[in-house]
Amino acid sequence: MARKSVNLVVGTVLTLSMVLAACSNGNDNKQGSESPSASAPASAPASSQPSAEPVDSTNYDPLGKYEEPLTITQVLSYRPPEDPDTLKGVTPETNGYLKDLKEMTNIDVKYLWSVPQDQFQQKFSLAIASGDLPDVMMVDQQTFEKFKEQDLIADLTDVYEKYASPTMKKVVESDGGLALQATTSDGKLMGVTTSYQSPVQMGYIRADWLKNLNLQVPTTMEEFEQVAEAFVKNDPDKNGKNDTYGISMNKNFLINAWGFDARGIFYAYDSYPGGWLKGDDGKLLAGDIQPGTKDALAKLQSWYSKGILDKEFALKDENKASEDIVAGKVGITLGEWWVPNWPLNLNKDKDPKADWIAIPLPTVNGEPTKTLISQTLNEIMVVNKKYKNPEAAIKLANFYLEMQKPKYIDKSSPDYRGPNKGYVYLWFMPRLIYRNFLNDAFNAVNTALDAKQEKLDIPDDFLAAGDAALFFTESKKYLANPRDNVAWGIYFSRVAKDGGFGLSKKVLDSNTFVENEFFGVQTPTQVERGASLNKLIAETFTKIIMGAPLDDYDSFVSSWKKLGGDDITEEVNEWYAKNQG
Repeated sequence: MARKSVNLVVGTVLTLSMVLAACSNGNDNKQGSESPSASAPASAPASSQPSAEPVDSTNYDPLGKYEEPLTITQVLSYRPPEDPDTLKGVTPETNGYLKDLKEMTNIDVKYLWSVPQDQFQQKFSLAIASGDLPDVMMVDQQTFEKFKEQDLIADLTDVYEKYASPTMKKVVESDGGLALQATTSDGKLMGVTTSYQSPVQMGYIRADWLKNLNLQVPTTMEEFEQVAEAFVKNDPDKNGKNDTYGISMNKNFLINAWGFDARGIFYAYDSYPGGWLKGDDGKLLAGDIQPGTKDALAKLQSWYSKGILDKEFALKDENKASEDIVAGKVGITLGEWWVPNWPLNLNKDKDPKADWIAIPLPTVNGEPTKTLISQTLNEIMVVNKKYKNPEAAIKLANFYLEMQKPKYIDKSSPDYRGPNKGYVYLWFMPRLIYRNFLNDAFNAVNTALDAKQEKLDIPDDFLAAGDAALFFTESKKYLANPRDNVAWGIYFSRVAKDGGFGLSKKVLDSNTFVENEFFGVQTPTQVERGASLNKLIAETFTKIIMGAPLDDYDSFVSSWKKLGGDDITEEVNEWYAKNQG
């Protein structure tokens, strides 16, 4: 479908507290909730850094070294390094990446402040209100729009064209130009980002429990329910105790959901909360109030009454729900490709007999259930308008991608840069995430494994080199030692052809999904009333699942429309009419 222009956005915007934090190995596409209010000052503060000219100003070297040291300020949200082999005592300020950056480009990164991840949202909101902004920032789309409206950020059109490395341009433009269009306003590139597709939904089930009860892998919704009920009543773990339930679900089972939720059940009934679907008349319809929504609620209500769902699901968040999985209380969970890497691997640590397999979502009408796919922006790199060397931010992004080349991530290479040498990628930004990293790494690693290669041979310009190297190493570990559950988590989530991403790839390659047709920035009514409508959905649906009359759904639809849903629908369709063609 051709589009005149596309402004990508998530229905659920990334929180600023997550913006500067890397995706963990287990949760690469996790999303959070609304961003904080960005009450920005009328004008941007002046940077104290004088301008500097790169040595090679005619050829615009993407990593050209400045003759004089150049300082660029940032703020940092940090969390402990992921790799247990990380060099002891290393800090964000002594990160090996910064040392190499200085040596290569003569750029010094200075942090105005750094705080733990859970404190970042509040701290950055205060910085916005006071006008004390750093030179380069990673922000969500709502904050980007605020900064752009208040003329706080620099036009990056010229410096991107001149200084972005070929690798950077490949990464940014790997979606056909959608991310560039999303950050372009009146012909000016005001930020740099990448995009990704939201993950495919699937199920994970205890195959050892199926075997214990002589049951087959369920494919239909009826079979799915029968298996789940047997997991409640028939002592699937054979411990002689009534201590299991069928399906994991937490209180965020729909709104702002990212795991152990019920989205896949709604999808099975052609209900797509949070999505916008094209109707027969060509106009967009809200996925929240499709007819199948009531059917999905009826099914979940039935499961709750039978004990298939945890009776205390409404009191548990994702972390609490994951604890039940780890403890061996749950036989089925719905989720995305990363779930084997957390928390299924932890359950295997606790119970060596646990055998999890990935399965497609159950079907209702005989046709494969279609997951909802949205085009989503990653965090956006913006530069303070008063900073005199905006090209330096482009060079930082070039540098990060340069450090992902095979020679820097191969432990046998003399140029290796890794955690045990003081390099912590979580503490460096900007990091531009290559859209197709999972698919490309999956293909490369499986090609190598099928050929029984002892070493992963990838070209220098392979954009998913870092991910492929990790996946290959951990896959070899798992295949050599199936009891290595850390390695199993990486292998089964990212590499196994019947695992998390393997199953996702089959869904994507067969086009078994529904596209979210709305890519726009949140509409005025979404900004004003979206949180209230989400609260209405969460409260109403939770009450119905726990036993309130099913017909309360009809009253909910009426209220949703009156309290802003109709206005949002009108605004979304205005955007759609302007941006399709």
